[in-house]
Amino acid sequence: MARHALMRTELLPAFEMSDKKIDGFIARIRERHPKMIFGYPSAMSHIALRAEQRRVRLDGLGIKVVFCTSERLYDHQRETIVRLFGYPVANGYGGRNAGFIAHECPNGNMHVITEDIVVEIINETGRVLPHGQSGEIVVTHLATRDYPFIRYRTGDIASLSEETCSCGRGLPLLTDIQGRNTDFVVAAEGTVLHGLALIYVVHDLNEVRTFKIVRKNREHTRILLAPEAGGDMTGIDTIIIDGFRCRLGAKVTVKFVDAVLAEKSGKFCYVASHVVLH
Repeated sequence: MARHALMRTELLPAFEMSDKKIDGFIARIRERHPKMIFGYPSAMSHIALRAEQRRVRLDGLGIKVVFCTSERLYDHQRETIVRLFGYPVANGYGGRNAGFIAHECPNGNMHVITEDIVVEIINETGRVLPHGQSGEIVVTHLATRDYPFIRYRTGDIASLSEETCSCGRGLPLLTDIQGRNTDFVVAAEGTVLHGLALIYVVHDLNEVRTFKIVRKNREHTRILLAPEAGGDMTGIDTIIIDGFRCRLGAKVTVKFVDAVLAEKSGKFCYVASHVVLH
């Protein structure tokens, strides 16, 4: 609490994303008129859509930028946040143990924070790869009072670019960030798929508010669905099961729930996290 008072910030713990809670967040944002909002993209886009549903304006409050971090920022989330908050989105990339690694500049490029860290891209044997080749990100901390992490393996996949950004910052560019190597799933017959191949089966369905994909093993995938209020879910389970089966070639079951609960980290597929007002 003292830290937030000193930094003139306010933490809105969005571990429960009920309509009542979100309405409170919206009211506080409009009351506070923060210069910057910092949060998970799933939470920010969910808050924005709830405000749109209630016909409450979030633009014109004096916010200069919405920072997103800790989750992959999907194109549809960026569009929602920009459209409804009326302000640009700046993406940040980092990890719980690695700290911040790269930030997005106004030109849309991800700059590595080389003042604090050393970033290398390695292959599966640990060999450093040249710029332009994708591999696992390893990080060495330079700015720490404690013993630094040396070549900490993040488990994330990306590449370093040989190009420079026209924004003039001069920092190296991290490109093709694909998320964790564990974001890839293996179909029953052994085909490797990116997790997005499954996510996009569900996320375009307007009737679904939130969802969670539980991969028990190669032979069985379970999907939890929380419907939108008043949404017609007739045939939705069939659409999802067919979409998953053609990609995974395995058993798929769907369960309708009132709400998708957060993990211990507070994260959801598209809803969870925290929002910080500055």
